[in-house]
Amino acid sequence: MQEFVGRIRETDRVHHRLFHHYKEKFRKTYSTEKEMEHRKRTFIHNMRYGAIWERKGGTRGAEVGSVTLCEKELFCKVATFPWKNVGDVKPPKLSHCKPSCPVTPPSPGAVTPVKDQAVCGSCWSFATTGAMEGALFLKTGVLTPLSQQVLIDCSWGFGNHACDGGEEWQAYEWIKKHGGLWVCHSVLAPVFPLQNGYCHYNQSELIAKVAGYINVDSGNITALKAALYKHGPVAVNIDASPKTFAFYANGVYYEPACGDTELDHAVLAVGYGVLQGESYWLIKNSWSTYWGNDGYILMSMRDNNCGVTTAATYPVLA
Repeated sequence: MQEFVGRIRETDRVHHRLFHHYKEKFRKTYSTEKEMEHRKRTFIHNMRYGAIWERKGGTRGAEVGSVTLCEKELFCKVATFPWKNVGDVKPPKLSHCKPSCPVTPPSPGAVTPVKDQAVCGSCWSFATTGAMEGALFLKTGVLTPLSQQVLIDCSWGFGNHACDGGEEWQAYEWIKKHGGLWVCHSVLAPVFPLQNGYCHYNQSELIAKVAGYINVDSGNITALKAALYKHGPVAVNIDASPKTFAFYANGVYYEPACGDTELDHAVLAVGYGVLQGESYWLIKNSWSTYWGNDGYILMSMRDNNCGVTTAATYPVLA
């Protein structure tokens, strides 16, 4: 028993050192000693969980460098089903995907580098701009990073709440009304949690006008495949609440505890494929490249796990 307690204490000492290494590496500062202690406890708790998850046969835990894992709430209060969203463009009939349909993104050049939403619950803005970037690339042949910040600052009147959550369709509505999105001149620029009323942009610099948006047939694997094949990246909402999601690193992710209606995180579906007999969706997250497999995750198609096909949308450019 004494030996067991000794091992626990030594492990905790290692975790304390790792936390201080993490603070230095990412130049983290905290407003009070109490906040730092809270962040450290969260960090150590997650490190312990990661070790248990690995021992039970889960995928390798995320690196200590992952800002998203170490100290914050990750999610952003996105849609629950049924939606209030009513896409205002009639969807085309989606034919069944033929066996020859590609199992990688139809145009890999349609996807910008993985970004980091940091401590801002703005996943909805990253999913929206990701789908917009893909649509713009497929239309023009030019990959243009678009600004999440303008959506965070400006779409309050459409039902979004900046760093406290939002929905992609409400962002599309804002883009449609205002004539496009601002170009993001720094792909890895951080987002900042500003307040309603702090909305500044140059109308003449907006690009990517939106005619409307399409709701992919809910729960329909074939429809989502066809949307990816024909239209490029698609914004999807998922249940990312299980801790196993936060600690994903490789392999096809399947979590029995995942729901398919109570969805708390928006991500970008960019492709699909098969790994060792398991069909998956290739998903781009917005938790930095330190999370998952360089910022991506392979999510199982089985049983609509985590709700990937429940609430998928993509924009139609004007």
